[in-house]
Amino acid sequence: MRELLRLTAKQPDRTEQYGDHPDQRVDHYGEAGDGPLLVLLHGGFWRGTYDRRHLSPFAAALAGHGMPVALVEYRRGDAGHAATFDDVREVLTRLPGPLVLAGHSAGGHLALWAASRLPQLLHHTVAVNAVTDLSDAVARDLGSGAVREFLGDDWRGLLAETDPMTMPPPQGPVTLVHGTADGQVPMEQAVAYADRHPAQLLRLPGVGHYAPFLPETPAFTTLALALRNLLAEARPAR
Repeated sequence: MRELLRLTAKQPDRTEQYGDHPDQRVDHYGEAGDGPLLVLLHGGFWRGTYDRRHLSPFAAALAGHGMPVALVEYRRGDAGHAATFDDVREVLTRLPGPLVLAGHSAGGHLALWAASRLPQLLHHTVAVNAVTDLSDAVARDLGSGAVREFLGDDWRGLLAETDPMTMPPPQGPVTLVHGTADGQVPMEQAVAYADRHPAQLLRLPGVGHYAPFLPETPAFTTLALALRNLLAEARPAR
């Protein structure tokens, strides 16, 4: 995380608002034209402390490899979980497809939520080192109480509509990418999700929670290649 936060934030080519709140905005890196678009949801355990800027070097690096990226900001923290889910739905509805949706950590949770709830909007979903099981996350106290903080006191009653493990399986293809040395979200979460729902699981041996988003690392190269291939598959035939 320290290495990721030390990177200089990269300015987008353009930014658009999709709502009145300051957090309801999307930074665009590269130009999709009429082709597929990679939509990126950042992590941070759904807390307002962390925003999209820490993934801007990653987004810019992907754009430098010819991949158009929409880096999404969304309401979180004090805004409440309903606002977070509303924003994910709104931004995916507004962005032109075909869409490949990728999310990191808590953003991976949101991506899997969208894959279950909004399959008609997505060509493929990629969840990287994602929180895939909210009940297990509470039991493990991931993020020092992050799930309880996100969903509130009635978190158990909300699992059916917010937990990827208990929600209906996504109708579209899902790829899980997870580092075997992840100290923030254990590999067991990805394995459990892939055992329950149709999903491809790509293991990154010896890789931690943040390395896939550090440009020039081997983990970044692996993730970037996978994303580029998925965007190529999403390109409409001419």
